[in-house]
Amino acid sequence: MSTETPPQEAAPVTGFWRLVPEPSLDVVRRWGWASVVANIGIVVTGGLVRLTGSGLGCPTWPQCTDESYVPHGELGIHGAIEFGNRLLGFVVAAVAIGTWLAVMRYRPVRRDLRRLATAAALGVPLQAVIGGVSVLTGLNPWIVSAHFLVSPVIITLAVSLMRRSRTSPYPHTPPVVRALATASVVGVWLAVALGTLVTGAGPHSGDPQTGRNGFDEELISQLHADVVFGLLGITIALVIATRVTATSRTLRKLAAWLLAMELLQGVVGFTQYFTGLPWVLVLVHVFFAAVLIALVTAVYGERGTPAT
Repeated sequence: MSTETPPQEAAPVTGFWRLVPEPSLDVVRRWGWASVVANIGIVVTGGLVRLTGSGLGCPTWPQCTDESYVPHGELGIHGAIEFGNRLLGFVVAAVAIGTWLAVMRYRPVRRDLRRLATAAALGVPLQAVIGGVSVLTGLNPWIVSAHFLVSPVIITLAVSLMRRSRTSPYPHTPPVVRALATASVVGVWLAVALGTLVTGAGPHSGDPQTGRNGFDEELISQLHADVVFGLLGITIALVIATRVTATSRTLRKLAAWLLAMELLQGVVGFTQYFTGLPWVLVLVHVFFAAVLIALVTAVYGERGTPAT
């Protein structure tokens, strides 16, 4: 006997919702893609703010200065970079609202999609507030780390929304593949979280006067590298497992892409470390971290249901 909950009957559309066109699942997926792209974009611009020493380019929040919401000439390029990042935050918010409206208007009602879209939309003002606190506390490295980590969470929610809005059935997947997919998620998130601690201990603080988190830079970097090596081992095992067991073609491709991105990220990471952390390479490393979050979430979402 099936335990699936039947789709909820569509309620009559009244009031404000009459103004919102009823979307298809393809439209919902496109909004999910837009959310992923926008949030990866703000990860990159946020990294640029920190790496160029522009973290206090706008020295207060929510205004840029005590007198104005926009930077003036005396703030120079740092003010422009920081203000540009704040402006992109409005784009991220607009995409989050568009995604939420599309999901709420979709029929039949999908409560799982509504939860994901709502959580992603709420993450945007949360990130703005944490970012404001980071400015008001002079770029405290712990708050800056928390500010960064909100974006990967929103990316995870957006990718999950995209995967759940699929129309094809999920494949049956062997337990070993499901376990390795889950382990890869843990590994990527641990590597990214440790990466924020490496950044908090390193020279790219966002402003020359900002303190660091107190970790020994070499020690925390080595721990970060050890986790990355472990993650590579897990992902290699995942790629092999998807090749020798009955798994979907999509999962095989995603696992291969995940491994390729991890190897590329590793090369960039070691290169930046041994070349004195040039900011351009660090920015590429930050970008790849956001892409890895999206990829590993897609792998996890494609892991399917337990094989019978």
